[in-house]
Amino acid sequence: MVINGAFSDNMYINWGSHHSWMQGNDLQLVLDQSSGSGVQSKGTYLFGSIEMQIKLVPGNSAGTVTAYYLSSTGDKHDEIDFEFLGNVSGQPYIIHTNIFTQGAGGREQQFYPWFDPTADYHNYTIHWNPNVVVWYVDDIAIRVFKNYRSQGIPYPNSQAMGVYSSLWNADSWATRGGLVKIDWTNAPFIAKYRNFAPRACPWDGPVSINQCAAQTPDNWYTAREYGQLSYTKQGQMDWVRKNYMIYDYCKDTKRFNGQFPGECFKPQF
Repeated sequence: MVINGAFSDNMYINWGSHHSWMQGNDLQLVLDQSSGSGVQSKGTYLFGSIEMQIKLVPGNSAGTVTAYYLSSTGDKHDEIDFEFLGNVSGQPYIIHTNIFTQGAGGREQQFYPWFDPTADYHNYTIHWNPNVVVWYVDDIAIRVFKNYRSQGIPYPNSQAMGVYSSLWNADSWATRGGLVKIDWTNAPFIAKYRNFAPRACPWDGPVSINQCAAQTPDNWYTAREYGQLSYTKQGQMDWVRKNYMIYDYCKDTKRFNGQFPGECFKPQF
């Protein structure tokens, strides 16, 4: 299903409304010393493709985080994350990704962008279907998380998720582990958005678990070609991960002391 992508039709400002702005296909979130700001979708979804074009905070963005993610509610929530960690002028942003299942996260992978994400809008897409989650940047896959529930590995396939984005003060941890704080003389910090596209299955209660997963023409995201990457897209992802990946939880031997999560031993693409 393709839903009208206007922000004003599909989202609302849920905090920081006194200095943020939304009109038609455009959105602007602001962070200053009074408050950050955030938006969330009016509805929730189970599977589909969520697209957002974002121009990140320019200049010295150290200590700021622009978050864009899907999430359910409750203690055992599911969540799929993009977070953009700001940095001092001249240093690259960090694209931080994570996935939570039943309230458990800890599956971080991080990348440097291969472009200036503050100079223009770039498309960030979360593609989520019953078999796989794929994170895309400008139609280039950077990460895949496959469904291995049949082998005891959790996967988000039964909780509806809303779409959220926020710009907030995270200088306790975001830049060099919190060593670099926000320079408020650069405020207000502004992130700009356009063309929100929730091409996803709207949640309509528990009946949606089967309806949204069914392989039907309306559920285009369940088609075979969306269950795995093409040879070309695998090559593009290999290039990104070889040249721009800076952290992978599946390679953090110190953190896990050799006891890696089960999905780390499974092919993800």
